[in-house]
Amino acid sequence: QVQLVESGGGLVQPGGSLRLSCAASESIFRFNVMGWYRQAPGKQRELVASLTNGDNTDYADSVKGRFTIARDNAKNTVDLQMNSLKPEDTAVYYCNAKLFFRGIHDYWGQGTQVAVSS
Repeated sequence: QVQLVESGGGLVQPGGSLRLSCAASESIFRFNVMGWYRQAPGKQRELVASLTNGDNTDYADSVKGRFTIARDNAKNTVDLQMNSLKPEDTAVYYCNAKLFFRGIHDYWGQGTQVAVSS
């Protein structure tokens, strides 16, 4: 069973930075796409950033230029560097991995809370 474990969440002031990390129980190269989603209270879960095993990236318009998704091969993690954080970035952030094999297999982490507040 694939396990994804997020870390790095916390409370930060507006304009600050956080780095989230997603550790996988299997090689991250096994997955076709890895990404970060977030869910704020009362809102639907939304894609924040994704990274394919071909190194293609995609970002939500609201985070472009502020967030960067990247793979750390040595640690077998997918990280999300978040800069210039805004109160509207407050949410639970989830790591996701997709495996395309006889359909799409979705794997999720347990989530990590990010709160942006002064």
